[in-house]
Amino acid sequence: MTEILEKTERAYEGGQNRPLRGYLGILAAYGGTVAVAATVASLANRRVPDRIGVLDLALMAACTHKVSRRIAKDPVTSPIRAPFTRYEGQGGPAEVQESPRSALGELLACPFCLAQWVATGYAAGLVIAPKATRLIGATMTAVAVSDWLQLAYAKLMKAAE
Repeated sequence: MTEILEKTERAYEGGQNRPLRGYLGILAAYGGTVAVAATVASLANRRVPDRIGVLDLALMAACTHKVSRRIAKDPVTSPIRAPFTRYEGQGGPAEVQESPRSALGELLACPFCLAQWVATGYAAGLVIAPKATRLIGATMTAVAVSDWLQLAYAKLMKAAE
């Protein structure tokens, strides 16, 4: 079996370094995390809501955006990424640019990749602890809106010069 997996990995890579085993581990961790969340919800007699309201969806979207960028790009969270990434320099405003050194590095340095995890965590939170989840969502949404206002303010100040 190992030989088949190695052969498949070599054929897929096409001369590039693609950490398929690492990706497989990440997929397994994601599936395991979802299974644990579903088990916790079931044991707590929590049910999936019949529908997601517009406000919950807006909070989930904004919170997912902000938390994903915070984990993937914020200088303060770089110690989490450092074992799996390499610092490349400054990114956008108050962000760093890093290159991955492993499959986990690709996940941790990519806000688009992290969004699936964050949104899933938020969805699980709405089932298991909806009040706390909405409070966290509102907090991170306020941070996201504040970021946009900071950028708009800086742009206006620059235009006024």
